[in-house]
Amino acid sequence: MSRYKPLDAQIVPRFAGVRTFMRAPHVTDLEGVDAAVFGIPFDTATSYRTGARFGPEAIRSASVLLRPYNPVLGVNVVESLSVVDYGDSPVSPGATERTYAQIEETMAPLVDAGVFPLVLGGDHSITLAELRALARRHGPLCLVQLDSHPDTWDEYFGQKYFHGSTFKRAVEEDLLAAEGSVQAGIRGSSYGAEDIADAEGLGFTVVQSEELRQLGDERYASLVKEKVGQRPVFLSFDIDFLDPAFAPGTGTPEVAGFSTAEALAFLRALRGIDLVGADVVEVSPAYDGPGQQTALAAANVAYELLALKALAPRAQ
Repeated sequence: MSRYKPLDAQIVPRFAGVRTFMRAPHVTDLEGVDAAVFGIPFDTATSYRTGARFGPEAIRSASVLLRPYNPVLGVNVVESLSVVDYGDSPVSPGATERTYAQIEETMAPLVDAGVFPLVLGGDHSITLAELRALARRHGPLCLVQLDSHPDTWDEYFGQKYFHGSTFKRAVEEDLLAAEGSVQAGIRGSSYGAEDIADAEGLGFTVVQSEELRQLGDERYASLVKEKVGQRPVFLSFDIDFLDPAFAPGTGTPEVAGFSTAEALAFLRALRGIDLVGADVVEVSPAYDGPGQQTALAAANVAYELLALKALAPRAQ
């Protein structure tokens, strides 16, 4: 049985100012904890529309409706995992590298305790610090990335650490096993043909959106599992993987994306991978619709990631 379970919806209003993911208790004592959801409210490294620093709060608000049993995967998330909300990592707006150090410090106790970290972003630059923390325990990780951009550019505005350079830096730092990593959903205008070629040159398998549609969820999952094998996996979900019709609240929207139904099907098909960390990034609430559909989509993606962790080989 799970040590920590979501708070009853009827008592949540008594906790003035406290909003947690899926009404999970806000806990920093990691004894008996399997999975910790926490926010990284940072968006200094965005290249277009800022606002992702408010993403964790919006995702938590949208998660209130989520119920513990996932009928498609057949798992009760909170019975299988002891899930807590670990709060937010300290950040330093305007100082990316200082923020990286703060994220690594926040994650160190989680990694040392073997707790699964699920991060609510924040722009995509934060993933580099997450990978640094996790690689200290697991070694180079296989990346499963659902995104409209490969994020393997060398620099933005003369800066090496930006949300569009994350995975190039991660390969350079030997945090990723690129030959076992798959970037899928890539689409939109680019600076040149070399953008995709550069990602492939780093060793990534790049599945552009047209090919991903042709593959479908099961063949996509087969490709990922073939590349990953039994190695530990980090899954990074950029909300701009979704079409702006489903997720307008993001910094760099790209048309001709995927629906929420398609996204969840791709995630669910990954059942059985050895998931050791994950994040959902780039939710920018200021650009969301009146129904907060971007935040709602992100909350559901995070929920599916917890379900995948509940079914991961080391969680059984």
